[in-house]
Amino acid sequence: MPEDGPVKPAPFDYHCPGELAEAIATLQRYGDEAKVLAGGQSLIPLLSLRLSRFDHLIDLRAIEQLKGITAVDGAIRVGAMTTQAGVARSQDAAAVPLLAKASAHIGHYQIRNRGTVGGSLAHADPAAEYPATAVALDASLEIAGPNGSRRIAAADFFISAWVTAMESDEILVAADFPIWSGNCGWAVDEVARRAGDFAMCGAICGVELDDQRLSRVALALFGVGNAPVRAHAAESALAGATVDDLDLASIGAAVAAALDPPDDVHATSGQRRKMVKALVPRVLATAINEARDA
Repeated sequence: MPEDGPVKPAPFDYHCPGELAEAIATLQRYGDEAKVLAGGQSLIPLLSLRLSRFDHLIDLRAIEQLKGITAVDGAIRVGAMTTQAGVARSQDAAAVPLLAKASAHIGHYQIRNRGTVGGSLAHADPAAEYPATAVALDASLEIAGPNGSRRIAAADFFISAWVTAMESDEILVAADFPIWSGNCGWAVDEVARRAGDFAMCGAICGVELDDQRLSRVALALFGVGNAPVRAHAAESALAGATVDDLDLASIGAAVAAALDPPDDVHATSGQRRKMVKALVPRVLATAINEARDA
């Protein structure tokens, strides 16, 4: 980028490869001096504030291989460069209702129109909706690098805040979200100071009913730790239960008591536990009611 004009980010060289192999080679060539650009709705503000600096940006927008939504082997495959708005309006993605429900909570339409699924997953913000959705649904992520491609479960992908299991020369290619069958219901809810702000706390839920019994439950939380949190104990306690016998308030209290959320400028740990205590019964009730009507 020329240095003779005023820019907010530090100067960088811009690369826009047309093939995945070219992008990987460029990333490998420049190493830690390079950063992948996959929509830029998180990266560009960091660069503009000079909280991050890279000498090379590798924009993935021209790589058609990384775009699109298709059904494969009982799952919906979402290319990493598919926009969040594209997911929200896709008839194919509707087979996994949590995707559209989660998308509706991401920022504003302008952000969703540029932000991508892969960008959100690879950025690994612990307060983001897509990472928690991937964890809740046991999504499988495809990653490509100089040594070929590999798959990793969402539960193993998110290591900590903004840290994933990808190597520095690897690129996220796609995410496969399993399709649930039967009478299913879904819910996403969160607490934010303003609509479009990052969530201080959020909950994502999916349930499957079999004659008024819960045959399957998925419950994940975001904004309560350094990575999405799967509420395995609550899922196990709910599996096989009759919905009319559930004490949702007690379940919410138990999930909240098991957490140790962080304190920050947005909320204290105690406040986040109170949010979880309220959100968990809310998403469970919404998902159960939707499954009853399915």
